[in-house]
Amino acid sequence: MRELEKMIQGLDYQINDAELREIRYQTRDKVDEFNALSARQAPEKDALIRTIFGEVGSNVHFEKGMRIDYGINTTLGNNVFINFNFVLLDCAPVTIGNNVFIGPDVQIYTAQHPLDIDLRREHIGSAQPVSIGNDVWIGGGCIILPGVTLGDGCTVGAGSVVTRSVPAGAVACGNPCRIIRDNAQGAD
Repeated sequence: MRELEKMIQGLDYQINDAELREIRYQTRDKVDEFNALSARQAPEKDALIRTIFGEVGSNVHFEKGMRIDYGINTTLGNNVFINFNFVLLDCAPVTIGNNVFIGPDVQIYTAQHPLDIDLRREHIGSAQPVSIGNDVWIGGGCIILPGVTLGDGCTVGAGSVVTRSVPAGAVACGNPCRIIRDNAQGAD
């Protein structure tokens, strides 16, 4: 089994595998190209976004200052807005639904490193997927950790470190992020 397949399936994998390194290099070249474009070069930016990510819906907008690990493992729905300085470590699949607003300086991590020192020295990693539902709002400066699901219509307050999943319609914030209002009926 290739290291890429292991990585996507959440198994331990060799981080410095040649194929994985090459994918990261190619993605970073495209991201650098995106970040160098003018704000007025919307068609060029849109075209590059479609080469960086696995799937991209319609009306997807990124502000500049993005950093992306793989890109190919990420799916973006329709009507997605991602503000300045976005960081995405998408070793495992990342799904971003429709009508999602992501504030500035948001970071999404799927990558994990072992607690075992010997495994870390061998550059072994693993990853867990992140799923962001439809109609989600993530405030500026949030960090979304591996394995988290943000349910449809939830809101995550600025500066939150999201270590656990947030149910549909809930409002959550803090470090660690906690639910402050639960709406079992979901989004309005």
